[in-house]
Amino acid sequence: MNLLSRLSPQRQALVWQIVRYGITGLFVTACQAAIYWTLAAPVGLHPQLANTAGFCAAVLIGYVSHNAFTFRGQDKQGSHAARTVRFAAVSLVSYALNALWVYLCVTYKEWPEWSPIPAMLFVTPAVVFVLNRRWVFR
Repeated sequence: MNLLSRLSPQRQALVWQIVRYGITGLFVTACQAAIYWTLAAPVGLHPQLANTAGFCAAVLIGYVSHNAFTFRGQDKQGSHAARTVRFAAVSLVSYALNALWVYLCVTYKEWPEWSPIPAMLFVTPAVVFVLNRRWVFR
């Protein structure tokens, strides 16, 4: 008997949602990080401007993919417009966190441009998952 079968159906659904979020979130975050690094390092754009460009792309990719894949089958309450506004608000939280990582690592500590990427890949997505699950795609 596998470990998943011991869980209630609700817990099993949550586990699979987390797996889908991980797949989608890593893809979206990797897109954002790739855009950020490309613009910040080889192109030489200011790190915060590079982060903003990556963020804008990630918001578009993220809304479509999380709505269609990560949170599919979840009983979504409220209108599509309200969900879009909530997603935008959570995206701003995500942006603020990533801007903080860029500031702390690149500006404050003067570490290399790649140094905020681990926090962008692991810390920010964990916070955003909770907000998306509990507030946006509820």
